[in-house]
Amino acid sequence: MEKILNFFKSFQFKLIAIYVLLLLIATQIIGATFMTSLESQTIQNYNDYLDDRGSLLANNAAEIMTENRSDDDEVDPQTQVRQEMNEQVDLLFGDPNEHVEVVDSNATIITSAAQSLVGQRNTDIQISRALFGHEQQAETYMNPDTGDRTRVIIEKIEGNNDQIIGVVQIRASLEDSYEQVTEINAIFTWSAVIALVITAIIGIVLSRTITRPVLDMQKQAKRMSDGDFSRQVRVYGSDEIGQLATSFNTLTLSLKEANATTEGERRKLSSVLSHMTDGVIATDELGRIILLNRQAEILLSMSSDEAMGQLLPDLLQLSDQVTPSKLYDYSDSMILDFSDEKSTYLLEANFSVIRHEDGPITGLITVLHDVTEQEKIASERREFVSNVSHELRTPLTTLKSYMEALEDGALEDPELAPRFLGVAQTETERMIRLVNDLLQLSKMDRDDIHLNKYDYNLIAWLHEVLDRFDMMVKDKNIGFERQLPPYPVRIQIDRDKMTQVIDNIISNAIKYSPDGGTITVGTDLQEEGAVIYVQDEGMGIPRENLHKIFQRFYRVDKARARNLGGTGLGLAIAKEMVEAHGGTIAVSSEWKKGTTITIRLPYTTFSEGGWSS
Repeated sequence: MEKILNFFKSFQFKLIAIYVLLLLIATQIIGATFMTSLESQTIQNYNDYLDDRGSLLANNAAEIMTENRSDDDEVDPQTQVRQEMNEQVDLLFGDPNEHVEVVDSNATIITSAAQSLVGQRNTDIQISRALFGHEQQAETYMNPDTGDRTRVIIEKIEGNNDQIIGVVQIRASLEDSYEQVTEINAIFTWSAVIALVITAIIGIVLSRTITRPVLDMQKQAKRMSDGDFSRQVRVYGSDEIGQLATSFNTLTLSLKEANATTEGERRKLSSVLSHMTDGVIATDELGRIILLNRQAEILLSMSSDEAMGQLLPDLLQLSDQVTPSKLYDYSDSMILDFSDEKSTYLLEANFSVIRHEDGPITGLITVLHDVTEQEKIASERREFVSNVSHELRTPLTTLKSYMEALEDGALEDPELAPRFLGVAQTETERMIRLVNDLLQLSKMDRDDIHLNKYDYNLIAWLHEVLDRFDMMVKDKNIGFERQLPPYPVRIQIDRDKMTQVIDNIISNAIKYSPDGGTITVGTDLQEEGAVIYVQDEGMGIPRENLHKIFQRFYRVDKARARNLGGTGLGLAIAKEMVEAHGGTIAVSSEWKKGTTITIRLPYTTFSEGGWSS
């Protein structure tokens, strides 16, 4: 079925159809003209024949009816007239489809095809009008029931002095004439069909001489589109199609060489683009995307199929700022911000125009690379420098002011001098703590931190830390609630560094706890590890600032924290220390109700038959 459909779509079928249609059109035009003329001429000839015979019969009937007859004749004159009239009718009209009727001046029928009507009066209105001298034109009538056509001719019989002495009426069927025309039409139609069949056969044979090399070239073109250039087209002759086949073979060889060269270059380019660490986007002259390498798909979180055809400004979310044509003149790099509420994501884009040798722009190459971490590091570095400068400037300014006051004479004042020197010593110690914390963070950033981990009883260690703070807060009206189990829990930690972590957390809790407040310190044992939590009843941390609590130099209440001697680095150091132990640290807080710091550390064992590692 498919082969049949393909044949009807082929060039060979179209060529054959052209031959057949041309012959069919010519045959139809000739046939229509010929059959129309034939039918008209045939009917006209028969009508003329009837008119001539009718006129001849009218003349003969006039002679018969006006002839003088003696009474001595053996035959009655009227009978003799009828006999002679019948002889004339039989002589002139021998076709049974031709009915002749002759009436005298009294409309009495002299002769008729129906002998039973002879002698009767004819009441036909046309005959009556003819007897009164009215001219009656020959007319053709069609039977509404059968569709038969009949020719009716009325001729007057004129005697002496042009007196009308009778009428001849002829009724002739035209169906035989039309049947002859139909038969001739059928013969012509069959002749045309036979001619068309012969023409189609000849067309098939002749068209193959044209379509065979064309089909061969079509097959070769399909193979070439699939990358097969090994086959050659057969040359059937030296005519135009043969020359086309020769040129096609030459083109095949040229394309084979060009394809090999292009394929090699394409593979090189594909390899380069695939292994590039930067994303590459190529556009056409209208700024529509035509190529994305794998890295660009990763950077933009979009497949090549989704990006193809889009405008470059739309893809890079720049449609509100620039048009594709403006990017052609953009020589500087551009930072693209794809950040959302959850994360920061920045890309740097560099644009390069593609031009023909004669100058017109044919496209644009965009190179992308992720600068999120670079920008983040640069931003943190700027913020860090700004924070360190600010933290050092405050104590240095204080020292300078008090030193100037001492130099101006306060040193001699027994009341002011000790107080001013105490302030100077406090600010100096604060700067020392700040510098020590910065050095410690610097070592952590360089992974230059060594942990001396040993097996300790977590519960006993926490009791020791809390006993020490109990002595420190006696005069501050702050109490500790211990929620620690009675059995030992073994963990491996660097005691000094984890003590520093707990000290920082509890110190912060003390600083922000109100008078009469309680600080809760407890542990919770889970499958993931041992959990240490420190909960205070201070002012808490706003929800929008919780993610910043472990950032360096971050303070919820900057003025109060600085007055209490904090450096803003304690929790940042605590986070680094806990993560160095393979643990995690988190914060939960409710504004005006307090804050809870939670540390999760991997444990070794505990004595209640629980987990062991």
